[in-house]
Parts: sequence; C-alpha cells; structure tokens
Amino acid sequence: MRCLLDTCTFLWIITDSPELSPAVKELFVNPSNDVFLSAVSVWELSVKHALGKLPMPSSLDRFVVEQRERHRIVALPLDERAVVHLHKLPALHRDPFDRMLVCQAIEHDCILLTPDPLIAQYPVRIQW
Repeated sequence: MRCLLDTCTFLWIITDSPELSPAVKELFVNPSNDVFLSAVSVWELSVKHALGKLPMPSSLDRFVVEQRERHRIVALPLDERAVVHLHKLPALHRDPFDRMLVCQAIEHDCILLTPDPLIAQYPVRIQW
C-alpha cells in the first residue's frame, strides 16, 4: 500500500505523538507499505518555520532529511501530473497545501493519512 503523510501526520510520527491514531500508526510501521512525504509538506513546514510557528532543532533541510531517513519515509516530489488534478477539485478546502496533497494522493494512488475531516469530502482515500 502507498501512504502519503499529511504534514501534521509527519510531525506526529517523528515525535511519537499520542495524537497519532492507532490505525495510522499500524499502517506506518507495516514494512510492506510505502510511506511518502510530499515536497508540498516540506514547503508548508518551511513557511510555518519562517513565520515562527514551528521551531526546528536544526536547519529545516537537515531536519527533514534526517527524519525521513530515520523513519524510512520516501520523498515525493510535486510533478505536473499531480498538479493538473487541482482544477477538478471542488472548492471545499481553502488550504492550498492540503489541496495539493489531495492531488498527489489521487495521481500516485496513495491513501492520505490525515485527521482533517474536510479532506474526506474529496475523491481520495484517507485513513485516520
């Protein structure tokens, strides 16, 4: 199974947060699943860090790479094939990062691991 992490899910996984659902934790630790972190999430982390809303223990680029490698998470670049899904999505969610994650999940046939109930209204598989 291919799993795409929502940005908050990535942060909860790397910190072993109690906010992480048991179902998502089970999908994440299953070695037969491929788990991805989107470049879109790295962009969101960068924006939040620059605004002072997300402190980092080291430089963002080093932190993300170290955490992805430590937790066996694969980088997922944003490509044109995913972006073209955007115009097909209804205007349910105002967050552009989440909308792009939906596009990537559709294009790359991933389950989006997210607690966001608005995302469940899109034509994408989610798990929480």
